[in-house]
Amino acid sequence: MTKAELIGVMADEAGISQAAAAKALDAYITAVTKELKKAGRLGLVGFGTFSVVKRKAREGRNPQTGKAIKIPARKVVKFKAGKTLADKVK
Repeated sequence: MTKAELIGVMADEAGISQAAAAKALDAYITAVTKELKKAGRLGLVGFGTFSVVKRKAREGRNPQTGKAIKIPARKVVKFKAGKTLADKVK
């Protein structure tokens, strides 16, 4: 599903215009991003938890040449589905 398709579904489900749904989705994305930057964790009961984890530097391989390369350390976002969401997806 693309962002445009998600906006269309949100608009239909909420009975609002697509412009309002797009604004709401952008506000949600901004809020999640700010919270992850600030606190590193955001939990939505029944939906799931977003968290920032540090990935250590490691050595990998270039698949084309097989040559060893260094992969630098970085922060990545993880998502763990909540029980309600997990049960609905089954």
